[in-house]
This record gives sequence, C-alpha cells and structure tokens, in this order.
Amino acid sequence: MKLQPDRFDAPAINAYGPGWLAVNGQRYASSLIVNANGRIEPWPWHQFGSLCAESFTALSAQDAEIVLFGSGLRLRFPQPVWLQALVARRIGVETMDSPAACRTYNILASEGRRVVAAILLETDGNPSEKG
Repeated sequence: MKLQPDRFDAPAINAYGPGWLAVNGQRYASSLIVNANGRIEPWPWHQFGSLCAESFTALSAQDAEIVLFGSGLRLRFPQPVWLQALVARRIGVETMDSPAACRTYNILASEGRRVVAAILLETDGNPSEKG
C-alpha cells in the first residue's frame, strides 16, 4: 500500500485556525486562493455576505478541473448565479467549510489533480453574519 503523495511540488495547506491558515509553512491571515499548480494569491473577499459573481469569476481563469470553496467556519452555499463563469468553463465546484476545504485540497493536490482552493477567512465582524 502506497502511503506517500503522488505529487510533491503542489503547495500544501499545513495548518488552519479561525482567521488564518498556513501554506508551505507560511501563515496567512486573509482569504486565499491556493492552486495546485503552485500559485498562491490573495482572494479579496473577507465576509460571506460580500461575495458575488465577481468573487468566483476570477477562479474560472485558474486552469482547474475543480474549485473547492471554503465558506468559512461553517458551511454556506454560494448563490448559483455566482458560479456561472465556472459552470460555463465546465469547472466543478464543491462547497464545504474552510477546514474541510483545506483537507480536501491537500488530498486532491497530492493526487496530481488540477485543484484550486478558494478559502474564505473572515477577518472583519462576526464570522457567522449574513449567512
């Protein structure tokens, strides 16, 4: 039984907590896009209530087969209209709370999948508001 990842060059999400996550050992305190192709970039959304179609349109240019949307500390689903750009490009979307999205990203990235994690880290106000 093989117990090591198939791919070693994809960024790994090493740890997470309320309002932060660590990728390749570097700690981030704001929402983030982590792409298995090696790109790590800020995602300029800090509350679930501020998300819109534009929030997800940028994800359609990430060359992914699947986007994992981490909706914060609790599971909240995006409105279907927000996902139109991804659906138009035939990119799958899975929604889960941010800790689950981090774990799932690591598994899929280690398998060599073209996966992107869009992790919402709520930094202003109450994380449970507007959801």
